[in-house]
Amino acid sequence: MTTLKIGDKAPSFSAKDQDGNLHNLADYNGKKLVVFFYPKANTPGCTAEACDLRDNFERFKANNYALLGVSADNAKAQTNFKNKYDFPFPLLADEDKSVIEAFGVWGPKKFMGKEYDGIHRTTFIINENGTIDDIITDVKTKAHASQILKE
Repeated sequence: MTTLKIGDKAPSFSAKDQDGNLHNLADYNGKKLVVFFYPKANTPGCTAEACDLRDNFERFKANNYALLGVSADNAKAQTNFKNKYDFPFPLLADEDKSVIEAFGVWGPKKFMGKEYDGIHRTTFIINENGTIDDIITDVKTKAHASQILKE
C-alpha cells in the first residue's frame, strides 16, 4: 500500500509518545530504527505483535536497533497499552495521522465484509543513515521479531 520503497530516504517525522515526549527521525541517526505501524492498541493482533517485539527487545538492543510503535490511538490508550504489557519501547500517539500518512500506511481496508479507512499493519526498518532497508507488509504478529532480525 505504501509508495515508499527499499532504498528510499525515510520520511522525516515528529510525533509525541504516550508520555508526551517528542520523537523525530533525526533522534535516531546512527541507530537502526524499527517503526512498526499497528491498527489499534489492545487488540489481539496488535498485542501479539508488540509482545513478540517486547520479548525479543534485548536481541534488538544487542543489534543496535531502536523500536517505535505507531498508531492513531490517543496518548491515554497508548499509555494503558504500554503499561499493561510493560513495553520497553515508546508508542507514538499519532492522532493527526501525520506519521501514518508520511509513511503511506493509511487507506481502505476490509474487515468482516465492511470497508473502512485504517492503518495497514506495516513495519519499516531504517538504517543508521535514515534509508529504508526493509518494508514488511505481511506481518506475522506472533513471530515479527524473527521477520525483522531475519532469523
